[in-house]
This record gives sequence, C-alpha cells and structure tokens, in this order.
Amino acid sequence: MSIWEVILAFVVVVLMLVALLANVLVLMCFLYSADIRKQVPGLFILNLTFCNLLMTVLNMPLTLAGIIYKSQPGGDQICHIVGFLETFLTTNSMLSMAALSIDRWIAVVFPLSYHSKMRYRDAALILSYMWLHSVSFPIVAASLSWVGFHHLYASCTLYNKRPEDRTQFVIFTGVFHTLSFLLSLIVLCFTYLKVLKVARFHCKRIDVITMQTLVLLVDIHPSVRERCLEEQKRRRQRATKKISTFIGTFILCFAPYVITRLVELSSVVHISSHWGIISKCLAYSKVVSDPFVYSLLRHQYKKTWKDIINKILKRSSINSSALTSESHNRNILQLNE
Repeated sequence: MSIWEVILAFVVVVLMLVALLANVLVLMCFLYSADIRKQVPGLFILNLTFCNLLMTVLNMPLTLAGIIYKSQPGGDQICHIVGFLETFLTTNSMLSMAALSIDRWIAVVFPLSYHSKMRYRDAALILSYMWLHSVSFPIVAASLSWVGFHHLYASCTLYNKRPEDRTQFVIFTGVFHTLSFLLSLIVLCFTYLKVLKVARFHCKRIDVITMQTLVLLVDIHPSVRERCLEEQKRRRQRATKKISTFIGTFILCFAPYVITRLVELSSVVHISSHWGIISKCLAYSKVVSDPFVYSLLRHQYKKTWKDIINKILKRSSINSSALTSESHNRNILQLNE
C-alpha cells in the first residue's frame, strides 16, 4: 500500500467510527425522548439515521477492504447486494434532507396551518414516495447488470462492464443523478431560501422595535445598548449560518462525487483513482455530518443526549460504589475471621 492508500484507509476508518457513534446516539435520543417521537420531522430524521447506519455498517467496510486489497471484497452476489443498497441508501438520504427542508418551509412560512398540512399521515405518504423513488433506480440497474465493483472508487456501486450498453448507461446515470442529487438540491435551495426570507423579515421587525426602545430609553447604560446591538447582529447571522450549513454540507459532500461520476462517463477525461476514492470519502462524510447538522446540535436533542450520558454515568458510579462497599465488607469479614 502507498502512503496515499494508507491515509485514505485511515480516513474511512475514522468516518466509520464517528458515523456509527453519532447515528447511534441520534437513535438513542429518538427512543429515549417521547417529545422527539411526537414531532413529525422525527420520522424523516429516523429514516435518515437508518440510512446512515446501514451505509456505515455495510458499504464503508467494503470500501475499506477495496482500498486495502485493491480488488473486489467478497463474491459477486455480496457486491451486487451492497451496490444495490448503496444506490438506494444514497438516494433515500438525499430525499430525506429534501423532506426535512419542506417540513421547515411549511413550519416557518405557514405556521398557523402547519399541523393541518404536515401530519403523521402526510409524513408517512412522503416516506412511502421516498422509498419508491429510491428503490426504482437500483432495481433497474440490478436487472440490467449495472451493479458491480468499481476500481476507481474501490466500492460496489453502479458500474457498466459491457461496452455495447454504454449509451443506455450514460442516459440512466444522467437521469439518476438528476432525480436524486439535482432534485434534492433544488428543493433544498427553494425551501431554505424562502425560510431565510421570512427569518430576515422577522429580524427586521424585531430590529425596528429594539431601536425604538433604545431611543426611548435615554438613560440606558452604554454597555446594555451595546449588548442589544450585538444580539441584533447575532440574530441576523443565525438563520443565515444554519441555512448555509444545510445547503453547504449537501453540496460539499455530494457534488464532487456526482460530478466525478458524470465526468467519468466521458472517455476523454482521465480520473485518478485517488481522486475517485477521495470523492467517495466526501460522500461518506455526509453520513458523519448529518447527525450533527440535523439533530445532535439542536437544543432538544442536545438536552436528551446529555440526559442519557448523565444517566449512564450515574448508574455506573452507583454500580462502582456498590462494588467498592461490597469488597470493603468482605475485607472486614475476612479480618474478623
């Protein structure tokens, strides 16, 4: 193995460990908190978490083995199953992010009618469409034998070995990425920019009220006035940062891989195997960032996972103190004997 392959293998291992811990923690928060389970977007987050976990335990280990051994890990049947799942899970996770953005758009733009427009039944219908949409592409690919081990990405994924099917495969790949990556990106941009517009409008209203209050309060201390103005600035930046994070992580993680897959279809451009694996690692990094972007850094999830950790630590401390007292009693009995 070259130094590059060692580094890439190490990156995949780190991504696997962090993704597993983070997504398991999101799942624990969902099971632990009744309030989180009651919320409609919790269904989309749960679906996204399951996709991320399956990607972590099934696809990432085979990519790691592909980097180390430079060949197909396991038999053809295993590779076909993993390649099928990779296509399905990637599409499903993209659509889950689009569904979460639609939920935020309805909640912010139509707050009074949110509960009538986004019910559990509506979320279940959206989930059903997402699964049907996601599974249709790998079924077509598997039926046409367009799933296999791709050396460029060291992964079991969409791959055409037959030159006579090149035109059909190019059309299929273009349609697939248009209806997965591009469609999700358009939905994300449309919904979150609408949310940002509403957030900025509310910030302006609050800013006007704040400035009027500061003008009326002539005797206010300068430090209080400065704090109010700083909070004003932070409030304006908060929504922009969140929305930039949602859209930015989606583009940063998925765009290099999707563009590489499309450029690869052209026989004119040569793509380095190192870049192919790097673009794949970037796509895997979305599995790591999703739990933090959509769940763990939010107030409700943060409170829940802190409660879980405190509960575990308290229980372990009680057990250790019980064991200590038990051993102490045994020592006293032995001395008395």
